[in-house]
Amino acid sequence: MTDFLENVCQANTTGNFTFPQTSIGWFAYSKEVCPPHTSAAGKPRASVRCVSINGFLAFQDLKELECDQTLSDIQQNLNSTEDLETLASSTQILTSTPENLTAEEVTTAVQITNTLLLSPNASESVRVAAVATVSQLLNASLPDNAEAQESALQLTGTLDELSVNLNSSQVVQPNLVVQSTQVPAGDTQGVQFTSLLGTSGSFVSDRIELNTNTSEATVGKDFIADVLIYIRFPAEKPVRQNPSNMSLGFVLYQNDRFFQSKLYRKSQATIRVLSGRVKGKDGDVVPQRVDLMFRPKLINGTTLHDFSCVFWDYTLKDWSTVGCWKGSSSDGLMRCSCNHTTNFAALWSFKEDYQYTEALSAISIVGLSFSILGLVVTIIHHLTESFYRKSGDRQNNLNSKLALLSICVCLLAFIITFLSGVNNGPTEAGDKSNETNEINETNEMLHTDHYKDPDQRRVCTAVTALLHFFLLATFTWTSIYGTQLVLLVRTLARSLPAHWTPLSLVVGFGVPAVIMAVTLGVTYSMENPLGYRQEEFCWLAALDNCKKFDFSKPMFWGFALPVGLILVYNTVLVVLVSMTTCRTDPRLTSTRSWSLRKKMLVCFSLVVMLGLSWTLGYLLLLLHVMNDEAYLFLNILFCLCTTTQGFQIFILFTARTPTFRAMVLRSLQRVSSISISFNKVTYHLWKFSLKSTSSEVYRDIKDTATGSTGLHSFTSSTGSAGPKAVFTDPKQSKLL
Repeated sequence: MTDFLENVCQANTTGNFTFPQTSIGWFAYSKEVCPPHTSAAGKPRASVRCVSINGFLAFQDLKELECDQTLSDIQQNLNSTEDLETLASSTQILTSTPENLTAEEVTTAVQITNTLLLSPNASESVRVAAVATVSQLLNASLPDNAEAQESALQLTGTLDELSVNLNSSQVVQPNLVVQSTQVPAGDTQGVQFTSLLGTSGSFVSDRIELNTNTSEATVGKDFIADVLIYIRFPAEKPVRQNPSNMSLGFVLYQNDRFFQSKLYRKSQATIRVLSGRVKGKDGDVVPQRVDLMFRPKLINGTTLHDFSCVFWDYTLKDWSTVGCWKGSSSDGLMRCSCNHTTNFAALWSFKEDYQYTEALSAISIVGLSFSILGLVVTIIHHLTESFYRKSGDRQNNLNSKLALLSICVCLLAFIITFLSGVNNGPTEAGDKSNETNEINETNEMLHTDHYKDPDQRRVCTAVTALLHFFLLATFTWTSIYGTQLVLLVRTLARSLPAHWTPLSLVVGFGVPAVIMAVTLGVTYSMENPLGYRQEEFCWLAALDNCKKFDFSKPMFWGFALPVGLILVYNTVLVVLVSMTTCRTDPRLTSTRSWSLRKKMLVCFSLVVMLGLSWTLGYLLLLLHVMNDEAYLFLNILFCLCTTTQGFQIFILFTARTPTFRAMVLRSLQRVSSISISFNKVTYHLWKFSLKSTSSEVYRDIKDTATGSTGLHSFTSSTGSAGPKAVFTDPKQSKLL
């Protein structure tokens, strides 16, 4: 696309005021502002307009503001004989920072502007200043009350009427364009008004085109239309006794803030409103057809889903589709057609263009595989040890192993669910809608700008809920395990109270289940599944529409907050256990034998079991502004520590135990004691021998135990006696 170079007035000083660089036709405001003690504190002291004088651009029409003046004062003086031009310029300067206006000031400014435009004594400079004020108010938030909305609609009707009552003129401001023209009746096939696409996003006079006689809607090859309206007149022109000119007026709004709809709710979409009206000598002229084109301002990461061609119905005070129909949108433009003239718009909805996550990295797969193996062995070993001890201490053993087994079971369930279902790539048949987007041909009224797919992947929602529960349960059981250890170590007790086991089960599984159920029930619905989970992969929703972490999402209050509190609690438990473990009593000889290495190993084992490596995840969130290398290092470290947690538990809490090592040793001995028996047959070499003797040689297990290496022989003979060869040691055997 070839873009226009904006014609601008360079920064300059006029009348002791400094003005910044400004586009042609726009107003510039002085850098000097009113002092703090005045009513208009912080407002610009003066304004000028960038105009072309004999081919040269310069600032003109310097207007100064009385800093003690307010919008309420201006509204009270509108009916007086005071100069309207001064009131219009003062209103314009006072609304030059629309983001700082109060709701009452916005309503007052809208009413003042409407009065100025309706005044029969309003000059061209007054109307230009009023249009500039409206352009600024389009950046303000219109109050949500009946008075403000009614005033805004009256102002749009005034602008619509003004556009057809003026002679050929054009006023272009950043957020508003008012175009008027006159054409001979019967001498035109159609009139086209076009706003070309630019880089700034604001309206500039160089990008506004008007073609008063064209047979169809066209745009130059080097330009891209942003908004277009083409009014077609009947091909057969009726015979007129008194030919006269037709007045055409166009008003283009940057957004729809003056058109507050109750039927269409939008969150991010920018809706441009374009008014077209034709007026003849005897009143309004109904054209044959009105064709429109709107280019949607898509948000990054989204695609156009659907749109509606509508007009503003002043009777309903809302958008309506009556008399309008839709065209194609294959080239990114939304095409509409209507059989009347009024304020038009194309209401559109967008959908997220999701970038699904790739497969897990090799580090994650290998680490999680080792964790699965370690957790399975740990669970089997501790179950065996718990159920095959003597009945006298079985209950105490179950109490001590319950938390450890629960941690391993929950962590194993989380890893298996994570590996099998976390990826949510578009592989199902219902996901083909993400690849091809078909616009609905029926011109139905849209009710929202953000289209959300119904939950076609309920499996992903179920996986998210399971991952949420299992991981919360894992951390909850780590706290129970740490609490149990602190109670035993600090009190030197041999066992816990009888109610500890049922209480642990209720807390360990009940609390995570309640948090998961509440989070799912509050945020999930079939129409909006992404309130609970993400679409890119099966996990809790965390980001807002701008892809920033949102503290109102379930990822924060449903997972990060409770897990963060658990990690803080677990850290305190580690400190308490470490203080007790590392403390040495000189009166006790048993504590002196503990080396520093053993004490550090105990503390490290507790850090692994309580999952404190997950604190690296919170550190990554806090240090996202770090350089890429440091962030990558922490990411890899976090991945290694968390994916291998199950294998670390196996090494520290199973592989090092005497019972596990004894079991492994017994298994190895059984494998090494297995031997294969030898079967030997002796043959006679004499020609006429009719008998044979077979000998079986075997090793006695008892000899193995006593260290004997001899082989015993068993000889079986068939037939009568005769020479035969029998050997008891293969190395010493000889053929006789």
